[in-house]
Amino acid sequence: MRHVIGFNSDWLFHTKWTDVLKDSLKEAEIVNLPHNVKEVDLHYFDEDSSWFVSGYQRVLNWDKSFENKRILIHFEAAMSAAEIFVNGKSFGEHKGGYTPFTHDITDALKKDSDNLISVKLDSTERKDIPPFGANIDYLCYGGIYREVQIIVASDISIEKSMLTGLSDAKVCGKIIIRNSEKKKDVKENINIKIYDGSNVIHEHKEDIVLSGQCFEEKDISFNVKENIKLWDIDNPNLYKVEVSLSNKDSISHNIGFRTAVFNGEGFFLNGNKINLCGLNRHQSYPFVGYAMPSRVQKRDADILKNDMALNLVRTSHYPQSRHFLDRCDEIGLLVIEEIPGWEHIGNKNWQDVSVNDVKDMVERDYHHPSIIMWGTRINESADNHDFYTRTNTMAKSLDNTRATGGTRCNLNSELIEDVYVMNDFNHDGKLDPMRSQRAITGLDKLVPYMITEYNGHMFPTKMNDCEERQMEHTLRHYRIIDAVAKSDEVAGATGWCAFDYHTHYNFGSGDRFCYHGVADIFRNLKFAGTAYASQIDNKTKVYLEPISIFARGERNVGGVIPLVISTNCDYVDIYHGGKLLKREYPQSNRFMGLRYPPIVFEVFDDRLIGAQDWNVWDDIKLVGFIDGKVAIERQFVKNPLFSNLEVIADDDCLNAVKNGSAWDATRITIKAVDQCGNRLPYINLAVSIDIDGPAEIIGDTVFSLEGGLYSFWVKTINSIEEASNIKIRVKTKKFEEKIVNIRISK
Repeated sequence: MRHVIGFNSDWLFHTKWTDVLKDSLKEAEIVNLPHNVKEVDLHYFDEDSSWFVSGYQRVLNWDKSFENKRILIHFEAAMSAAEIFVNGKSFGEHKGGYTPFTHDITDALKKDSDNLISVKLDSTERKDIPPFGANIDYLCYGGIYREVQIIVASDISIEKSMLTGLSDAKVCGKIIIRNSEKKKDVKENINIKIYDGSNVIHEHKEDIVLSGQCFEEKDISFNVKENIKLWDIDNPNLYKVEVSLSNKDSISHNIGFRTAVFNGEGFFLNGNKINLCGLNRHQSYPFVGYAMPSRVQKRDADILKNDMALNLVRTSHYPQSRHFLDRCDEIGLLVIEEIPGWEHIGNKNWQDVSVNDVKDMVERDYHHPSIIMWGTRINESADNHDFYTRTNTMAKSLDNTRATGGTRCNLNSELIEDVYVMNDFNHDGKLDPMRSQRAITGLDKLVPYMITEYNGHMFPTKMNDCEERQMEHTLRHYRIIDAVAKSDEVAGATGWCAFDYHTHYNFGSGDRFCYHGVADIFRNLKFAGTAYASQIDNKTKVYLEPISIFARGERNVGGVIPLVISTNCDYVDIYHGGKLLKREYPQSNRFMGLRYPPIVFEVFDDRLIGAQDWNVWDDIKLVGFIDGKVAIERQFVKNPLFSNLEVIADDDCLNAVKNGSAWDATRITIKAVDQCGNRLPYINLAVSIDIDGPAEIIGDTVFSLEGGLYSFWVKTINSIEEASNIKIRVKTKKFEEKIVNIRISK
């Protein structure tokens, strides 16, 4: 019987590695995982502050359940090279900060004794490990930033279950078995059960005769006899797969039954054509870099699917948290996942690590129905026939159910993969939103084709930039997603990018930020995010957001029009000073590819409003209609005043750190609003935060609002014997103290 123990609490963290740490426990700061080796300032940080070799130590107490078992330690990721020692014995160095690794530490353990686990973690940007070797446009931070587990298993155990479902009810893939004692000519039974809820709807058995290798593989293929419901973006039906051996060792995971196909006509999910519309995601957060727990990782998927109405995300530029991918499965958010890298291709040894990254990525994530393509090229790198033949062959040898692709930025690139994938930054506000496929590929025929980046660095925009810039930022996103939706040559596109992120000094803005996102680094939507958010089905949510703060000084040489409105309403009545100014309809003739085009109010009618007032807004009311009925109203005043400070938590309950679990966290957002509850983007009020209870604030406890907003995360910090509460006090000079209460479950 397998037993998995969380191994995430009470690590000792040493900012400097010395070899004495291999086999001697030394006092140090106590930390819980996930962990970043150095807190990163929000602006103007020292980018190499986490580039050092650190040490982590943790005692593993011998337990009677370990008797006659194999003890494995599993790291989900550590940035960027980790050497594990158990009681001084080295288990070698794992190269790469984005993929998991496991060691069988049984023979190094001392029975009935404490056992010292030490990790030598090299977080420097080493030239022998992707994505490093040249400049990269993002920070990789350092630390054991994902979870660690101790696995207690039999000498014959399941190492990995690589099973997926297809739309014809077929389950296929393979099971990898760990044969710890390298037994030979031993027959083992593999039992696979498919669950719909708590009901077993199919059971399949296979025999394997062990060959004496440490790892044994068994190809699996069978059809589920019961009727199954397909997985798609609107109905993400999942089934649990439980794989067990005759010794009762077992693991389980979810699968969905679907078929994902790219061809010259586009992308098809279960035979239905879908226009892929998405954004790229970096997994970085303020202050802690990559080190965020399950709840926060999953929240990103919810933001992309539910708040931005996307159907696709690209995991730029590396494999991301299993929690994020699990949530994509659960909510029907499609994924393109790619290997670590950015423009640079290293030497043969570097390439060997990259090929292994492909292997680790596919083996870890094969079962996710949300993943529709493997990215097997280094982002925006030059052609390299031999190297990319290796990466593509590796992916296809492990998975023949999904397409491969590889993102390039150069024209006439060699097509080795299934899909020609391009970063098309043609649109500069004047040039066409995208180039034709043949102009990109140089081929005389259409091939499966995908755009994976646009906008981004072409027009970086901050949350508090002037309205005119933010309006243009929004329109650029509208123009491109409209052009992609209308084209028969492209399967879809993922824009650059979802969230602002930290970068090196020679990229981004002066404060080492890439303000390329349609949301800020705290996941708050900029105006450009409304181009996507407004595309949600209006039967699900009514959306209406003007791209304006209704002030004449926001435009070059003054003026207040055009007024762009992101909405999924059928039409909008615009009231000015209490009088109906105009009924305006979405620009369907201009944005024919969009389900919900924006409304663009371009000309005042002097018969309705005095000519002398054409350059000034009065009080505004926007009334949105759906099916002839009022669906939403928004009010905006001509003289907005700072009237309130809204404080909202994403969650009202968190999980305590217990039994080796990872810590938990939730986001709290502070927003300055006017009399009507609208954000005031130029309020930079100073705020301080206090907290009572078993939790702490991530990052600064004294700060100023940026763009009228600020978000922060609250994390749980230690074990509790019973349920508890935390109280967060938000203090300013202008308003009474705001209090947020969050429950901590036992």
